[in-house]
Amino acid sequence: MTMGAVDVELLREVEQFIYREARLADEHDYAGWEALWTDDAVYWVPAADTTDPTTQMSIIHDNRSRIRIRIRQLETGKRHAQAPPSRLCRTVTNVELLGDRDGDVVAGANVLVVESRERGLTLWAGRCEYRLRRGDEGWRMAGKTVRLVDADRALHTLAFLI
Repeated sequence: MTMGAVDVELLREVEQFIYREARLADEHDYAGWEALWTDDAVYWVPAADTTDPTTQMSIIHDNRSRIRIRIRQLETGKRHAQAPPSRLCRTVTNVELLGDRDGDVVAGANVLVVESRERGLTLWAGRCEYRLRRGDEGWRMAGKTVRLVDADRALHTLAFLI
């Protein structure tokens, strides 16, 4: 993939994957969302200006095993911060192909998630970076990083899939 000309077909495939990932998260389709990940996946939501999740604090820094545990906790219905589950609606915009890394397609997108809970509405805005890998079963995520706009401030409990 060259960064001069945009591969429109690849961009459309990537957009559709990202939109599906967002819908599955919004609908609390945990099994569907979990199936999107590769075995070596990393799901990272950095805190403030964190650049190294192995030495600095993160809001979320999950490997594939931890993603599975997070999903199992949500599926029990007993996770206090998500009982009842948040009503979510996310808008994904500005999807672009950023290049490739070790054979994976790297894409970026802006996201705005509206979360409705008893306390009212909370807006979660950020920029996502996806590492996507095409396999025999289609596209899967090898990585997702969500850089929240206000990660340097006190945040409400982030107990859903961002």
